[in-house]
Amino acid sequence: MTTQRSSDNLPRILVIDDELAIRRFLHTVLSSEEFLLHEAENGHAGLASAAAFKPDVVLLDLGLPDLDGIEVIRRIREWSQVPVIVLSVRDREHDKVAALDAGADDYLTKPFGVGELLARIRAALRRSIQLSPEPVFSSNGLVVDLTRRRVAIDNCDVQLTPTEYDILRLLVTHAGKVMTHGQILKQVWGIAYLEQPHVLRVNVSNLRRKIEVDPSRPRHIITEPGVGYRLTY
Repeated sequence: MTTQRSSDNLPRILVIDDELAIRRFLHTVLSSEEFLLHEAENGHAGLASAAAFKPDVVLLDLGLPDLDGIEVIRRIREWSQVPVIVLSVRDREHDKVAALDAGADDYLTKPFGVGELLARIRAALRRSIQLSPEPVFSSNGLVVDLTRRRVAIDNCDVQLTPTEYDILRLLVTHAGKVMTHGQILKQVWGIAYLEQPHVLRVNVSNLRRKIEVDPSRPRHIITEPGVGYRLTY
């Protein structure tokens, strides 16, 4: 006997997009995956819905008719930490970095694959139920014990430099979320290093050599080209 989940227990997704075809597409796809959807066609309606509907994840277009999506993100972040995934035709690095720096958790360029969208939503939902980072992070053979500062890959301890560990710890505490170059540089090295991304690239390269089976095809630390890095979760 199959038991259907109550709608009260379904993850709540708010879609803020002015394009009716996109909203219909997302409604069809996400409803079939047992998500409860609410739609808004502009920024002001989206902000009101975010407060009233209390979504678990927001899917946001940047090109809204009344407010730019970046402003919507900023206003949401004034009172909520709900995961925000941007879905936009804007594919310039500047737009991606601006959205992520404003507080977005992830960014997908239209058109996007359904499988990737669902994976990003699942990652965002996992993050949203964690009020604080778990003391031990484990994924695909990588184990990071934040209390003991211990790192292991496939049950073998890995020795990291203090800087490499700080980068990994930051990615772990934001697992599944894209961290921009600027965010990582600021938190690991300080504001004076914001214009020195090569420092980050060198350290991430060294870190990958220690925790990746094949550093040229990483399975843990994923590069978001021109934007930053994301730890798989």
